[in-house]
Amino acid sequence: MQRRRLLQATAAGAATLAWPSFAQAWPARPIKLVVPFPAGSSPDIIGRLIAEPLGLALGQAIVVDNRPGAGGNLGTGVVAKAEPDGYTFLFTIQGPLVTAPLLSKNLGYDPVKELAPVSLVATSPNVLVVDPKLGANTLADFVRVAREKKGELNYGSVGNGSAAHLAMELFKTRAGVDLLHVPYQGFPQVVNAILAGQVQAGFMVPGIAMGQVRAGKLRALGVTTPGRASSLPELPTLAESGYAGFEAVSWQAVLAPAKTPAPIIERVSRELVRIIKSDDVRSKMLGQYFSAVGTAPEALAGLMKSEREKWGQVIKTAGVKPE
Repeated sequence: MQRRRLLQATAAGAATLAWPSFAQAWPARPIKLVVPFPAGSSPDIIGRLIAEPLGLALGQAIVVDNRPGAGGNLGTGVVAKAEPDGYTFLFTIQGPLVTAPLLSKNLGYDPVKELAPVSLVATSPNVLVVDPKLGANTLADFVRVAREKKGELNYGSVGNGSAAHLAMELFKTRAGVDLLHVPYQGFPQVVNAILAGQVQAGFMVPGIAMGQVRAGKLRALGVTTPGRASSLPELPTLAESGYAGFEAVSWQAVLAPAKTPAPIIERVSRELVRIIKSDDVRSKMLGQYFSAVGTAPEALAGLMKSEREKWGQVIKTAGVKPE
């Protein structure tokens, strides 16, 4: 028994001593950054924005690997099962990390046990847009029309449990309105549905919405950030429009397979924070309606925990079921 304990302690000590040398030699080859969404999507755009400077900082190319499917769950699962050797990282949004596990017991991965937070990269407001034909120029107008047409109005989202879906379910509860949910494959389809009069409203990312808003085809009523969004300062928040504390922010983050050596995670996080806070990257993110953040791993872990608690309650209250 004593000999076995001694061997275990020796092995543990050797592993601990090996970590710094392993991290010192790392990276020795290109690193894969899995983006579980298609090319041209906002996670792809922001992921590629940080990939090049991160590669320069680490001395190896960062290869973006798009693995779309199942609302981001497919690619997220790939990283969760990958070797924790510092050569595979994940760049994703909150859905596969927060809401998907709340809605599915057969997800195939556990983001808490199988993924290690690295850094929160960026946040973005959701914008509430409506069909201009509704005659709603303000949030109060929209609530009034929705109450007058109780059960007659539809809203679109990019699927059950998506940020757009849950933001509207939270708003429905807070505003006391009845709107029918119609899920679509993506935001472009939601926009087309509003333009065609099939749905009358929806929360969506600004990169998709604002071009149509500025063309007069959609009307933006507010944003879901706690304070006015730096990318859209002209739009009021839902909080200042009568719904104190309303917040439904979209975010993007970098994670690694669990058990990736801590020195590697710490170095990537440190480099990411420096890159994200640079004037060049901040400016480019703002051009995509994102606010650059950059955090230590512990801050991202805390955000994921608080988001699970918040949206878990919304899912329960609204009775949201997986598709």
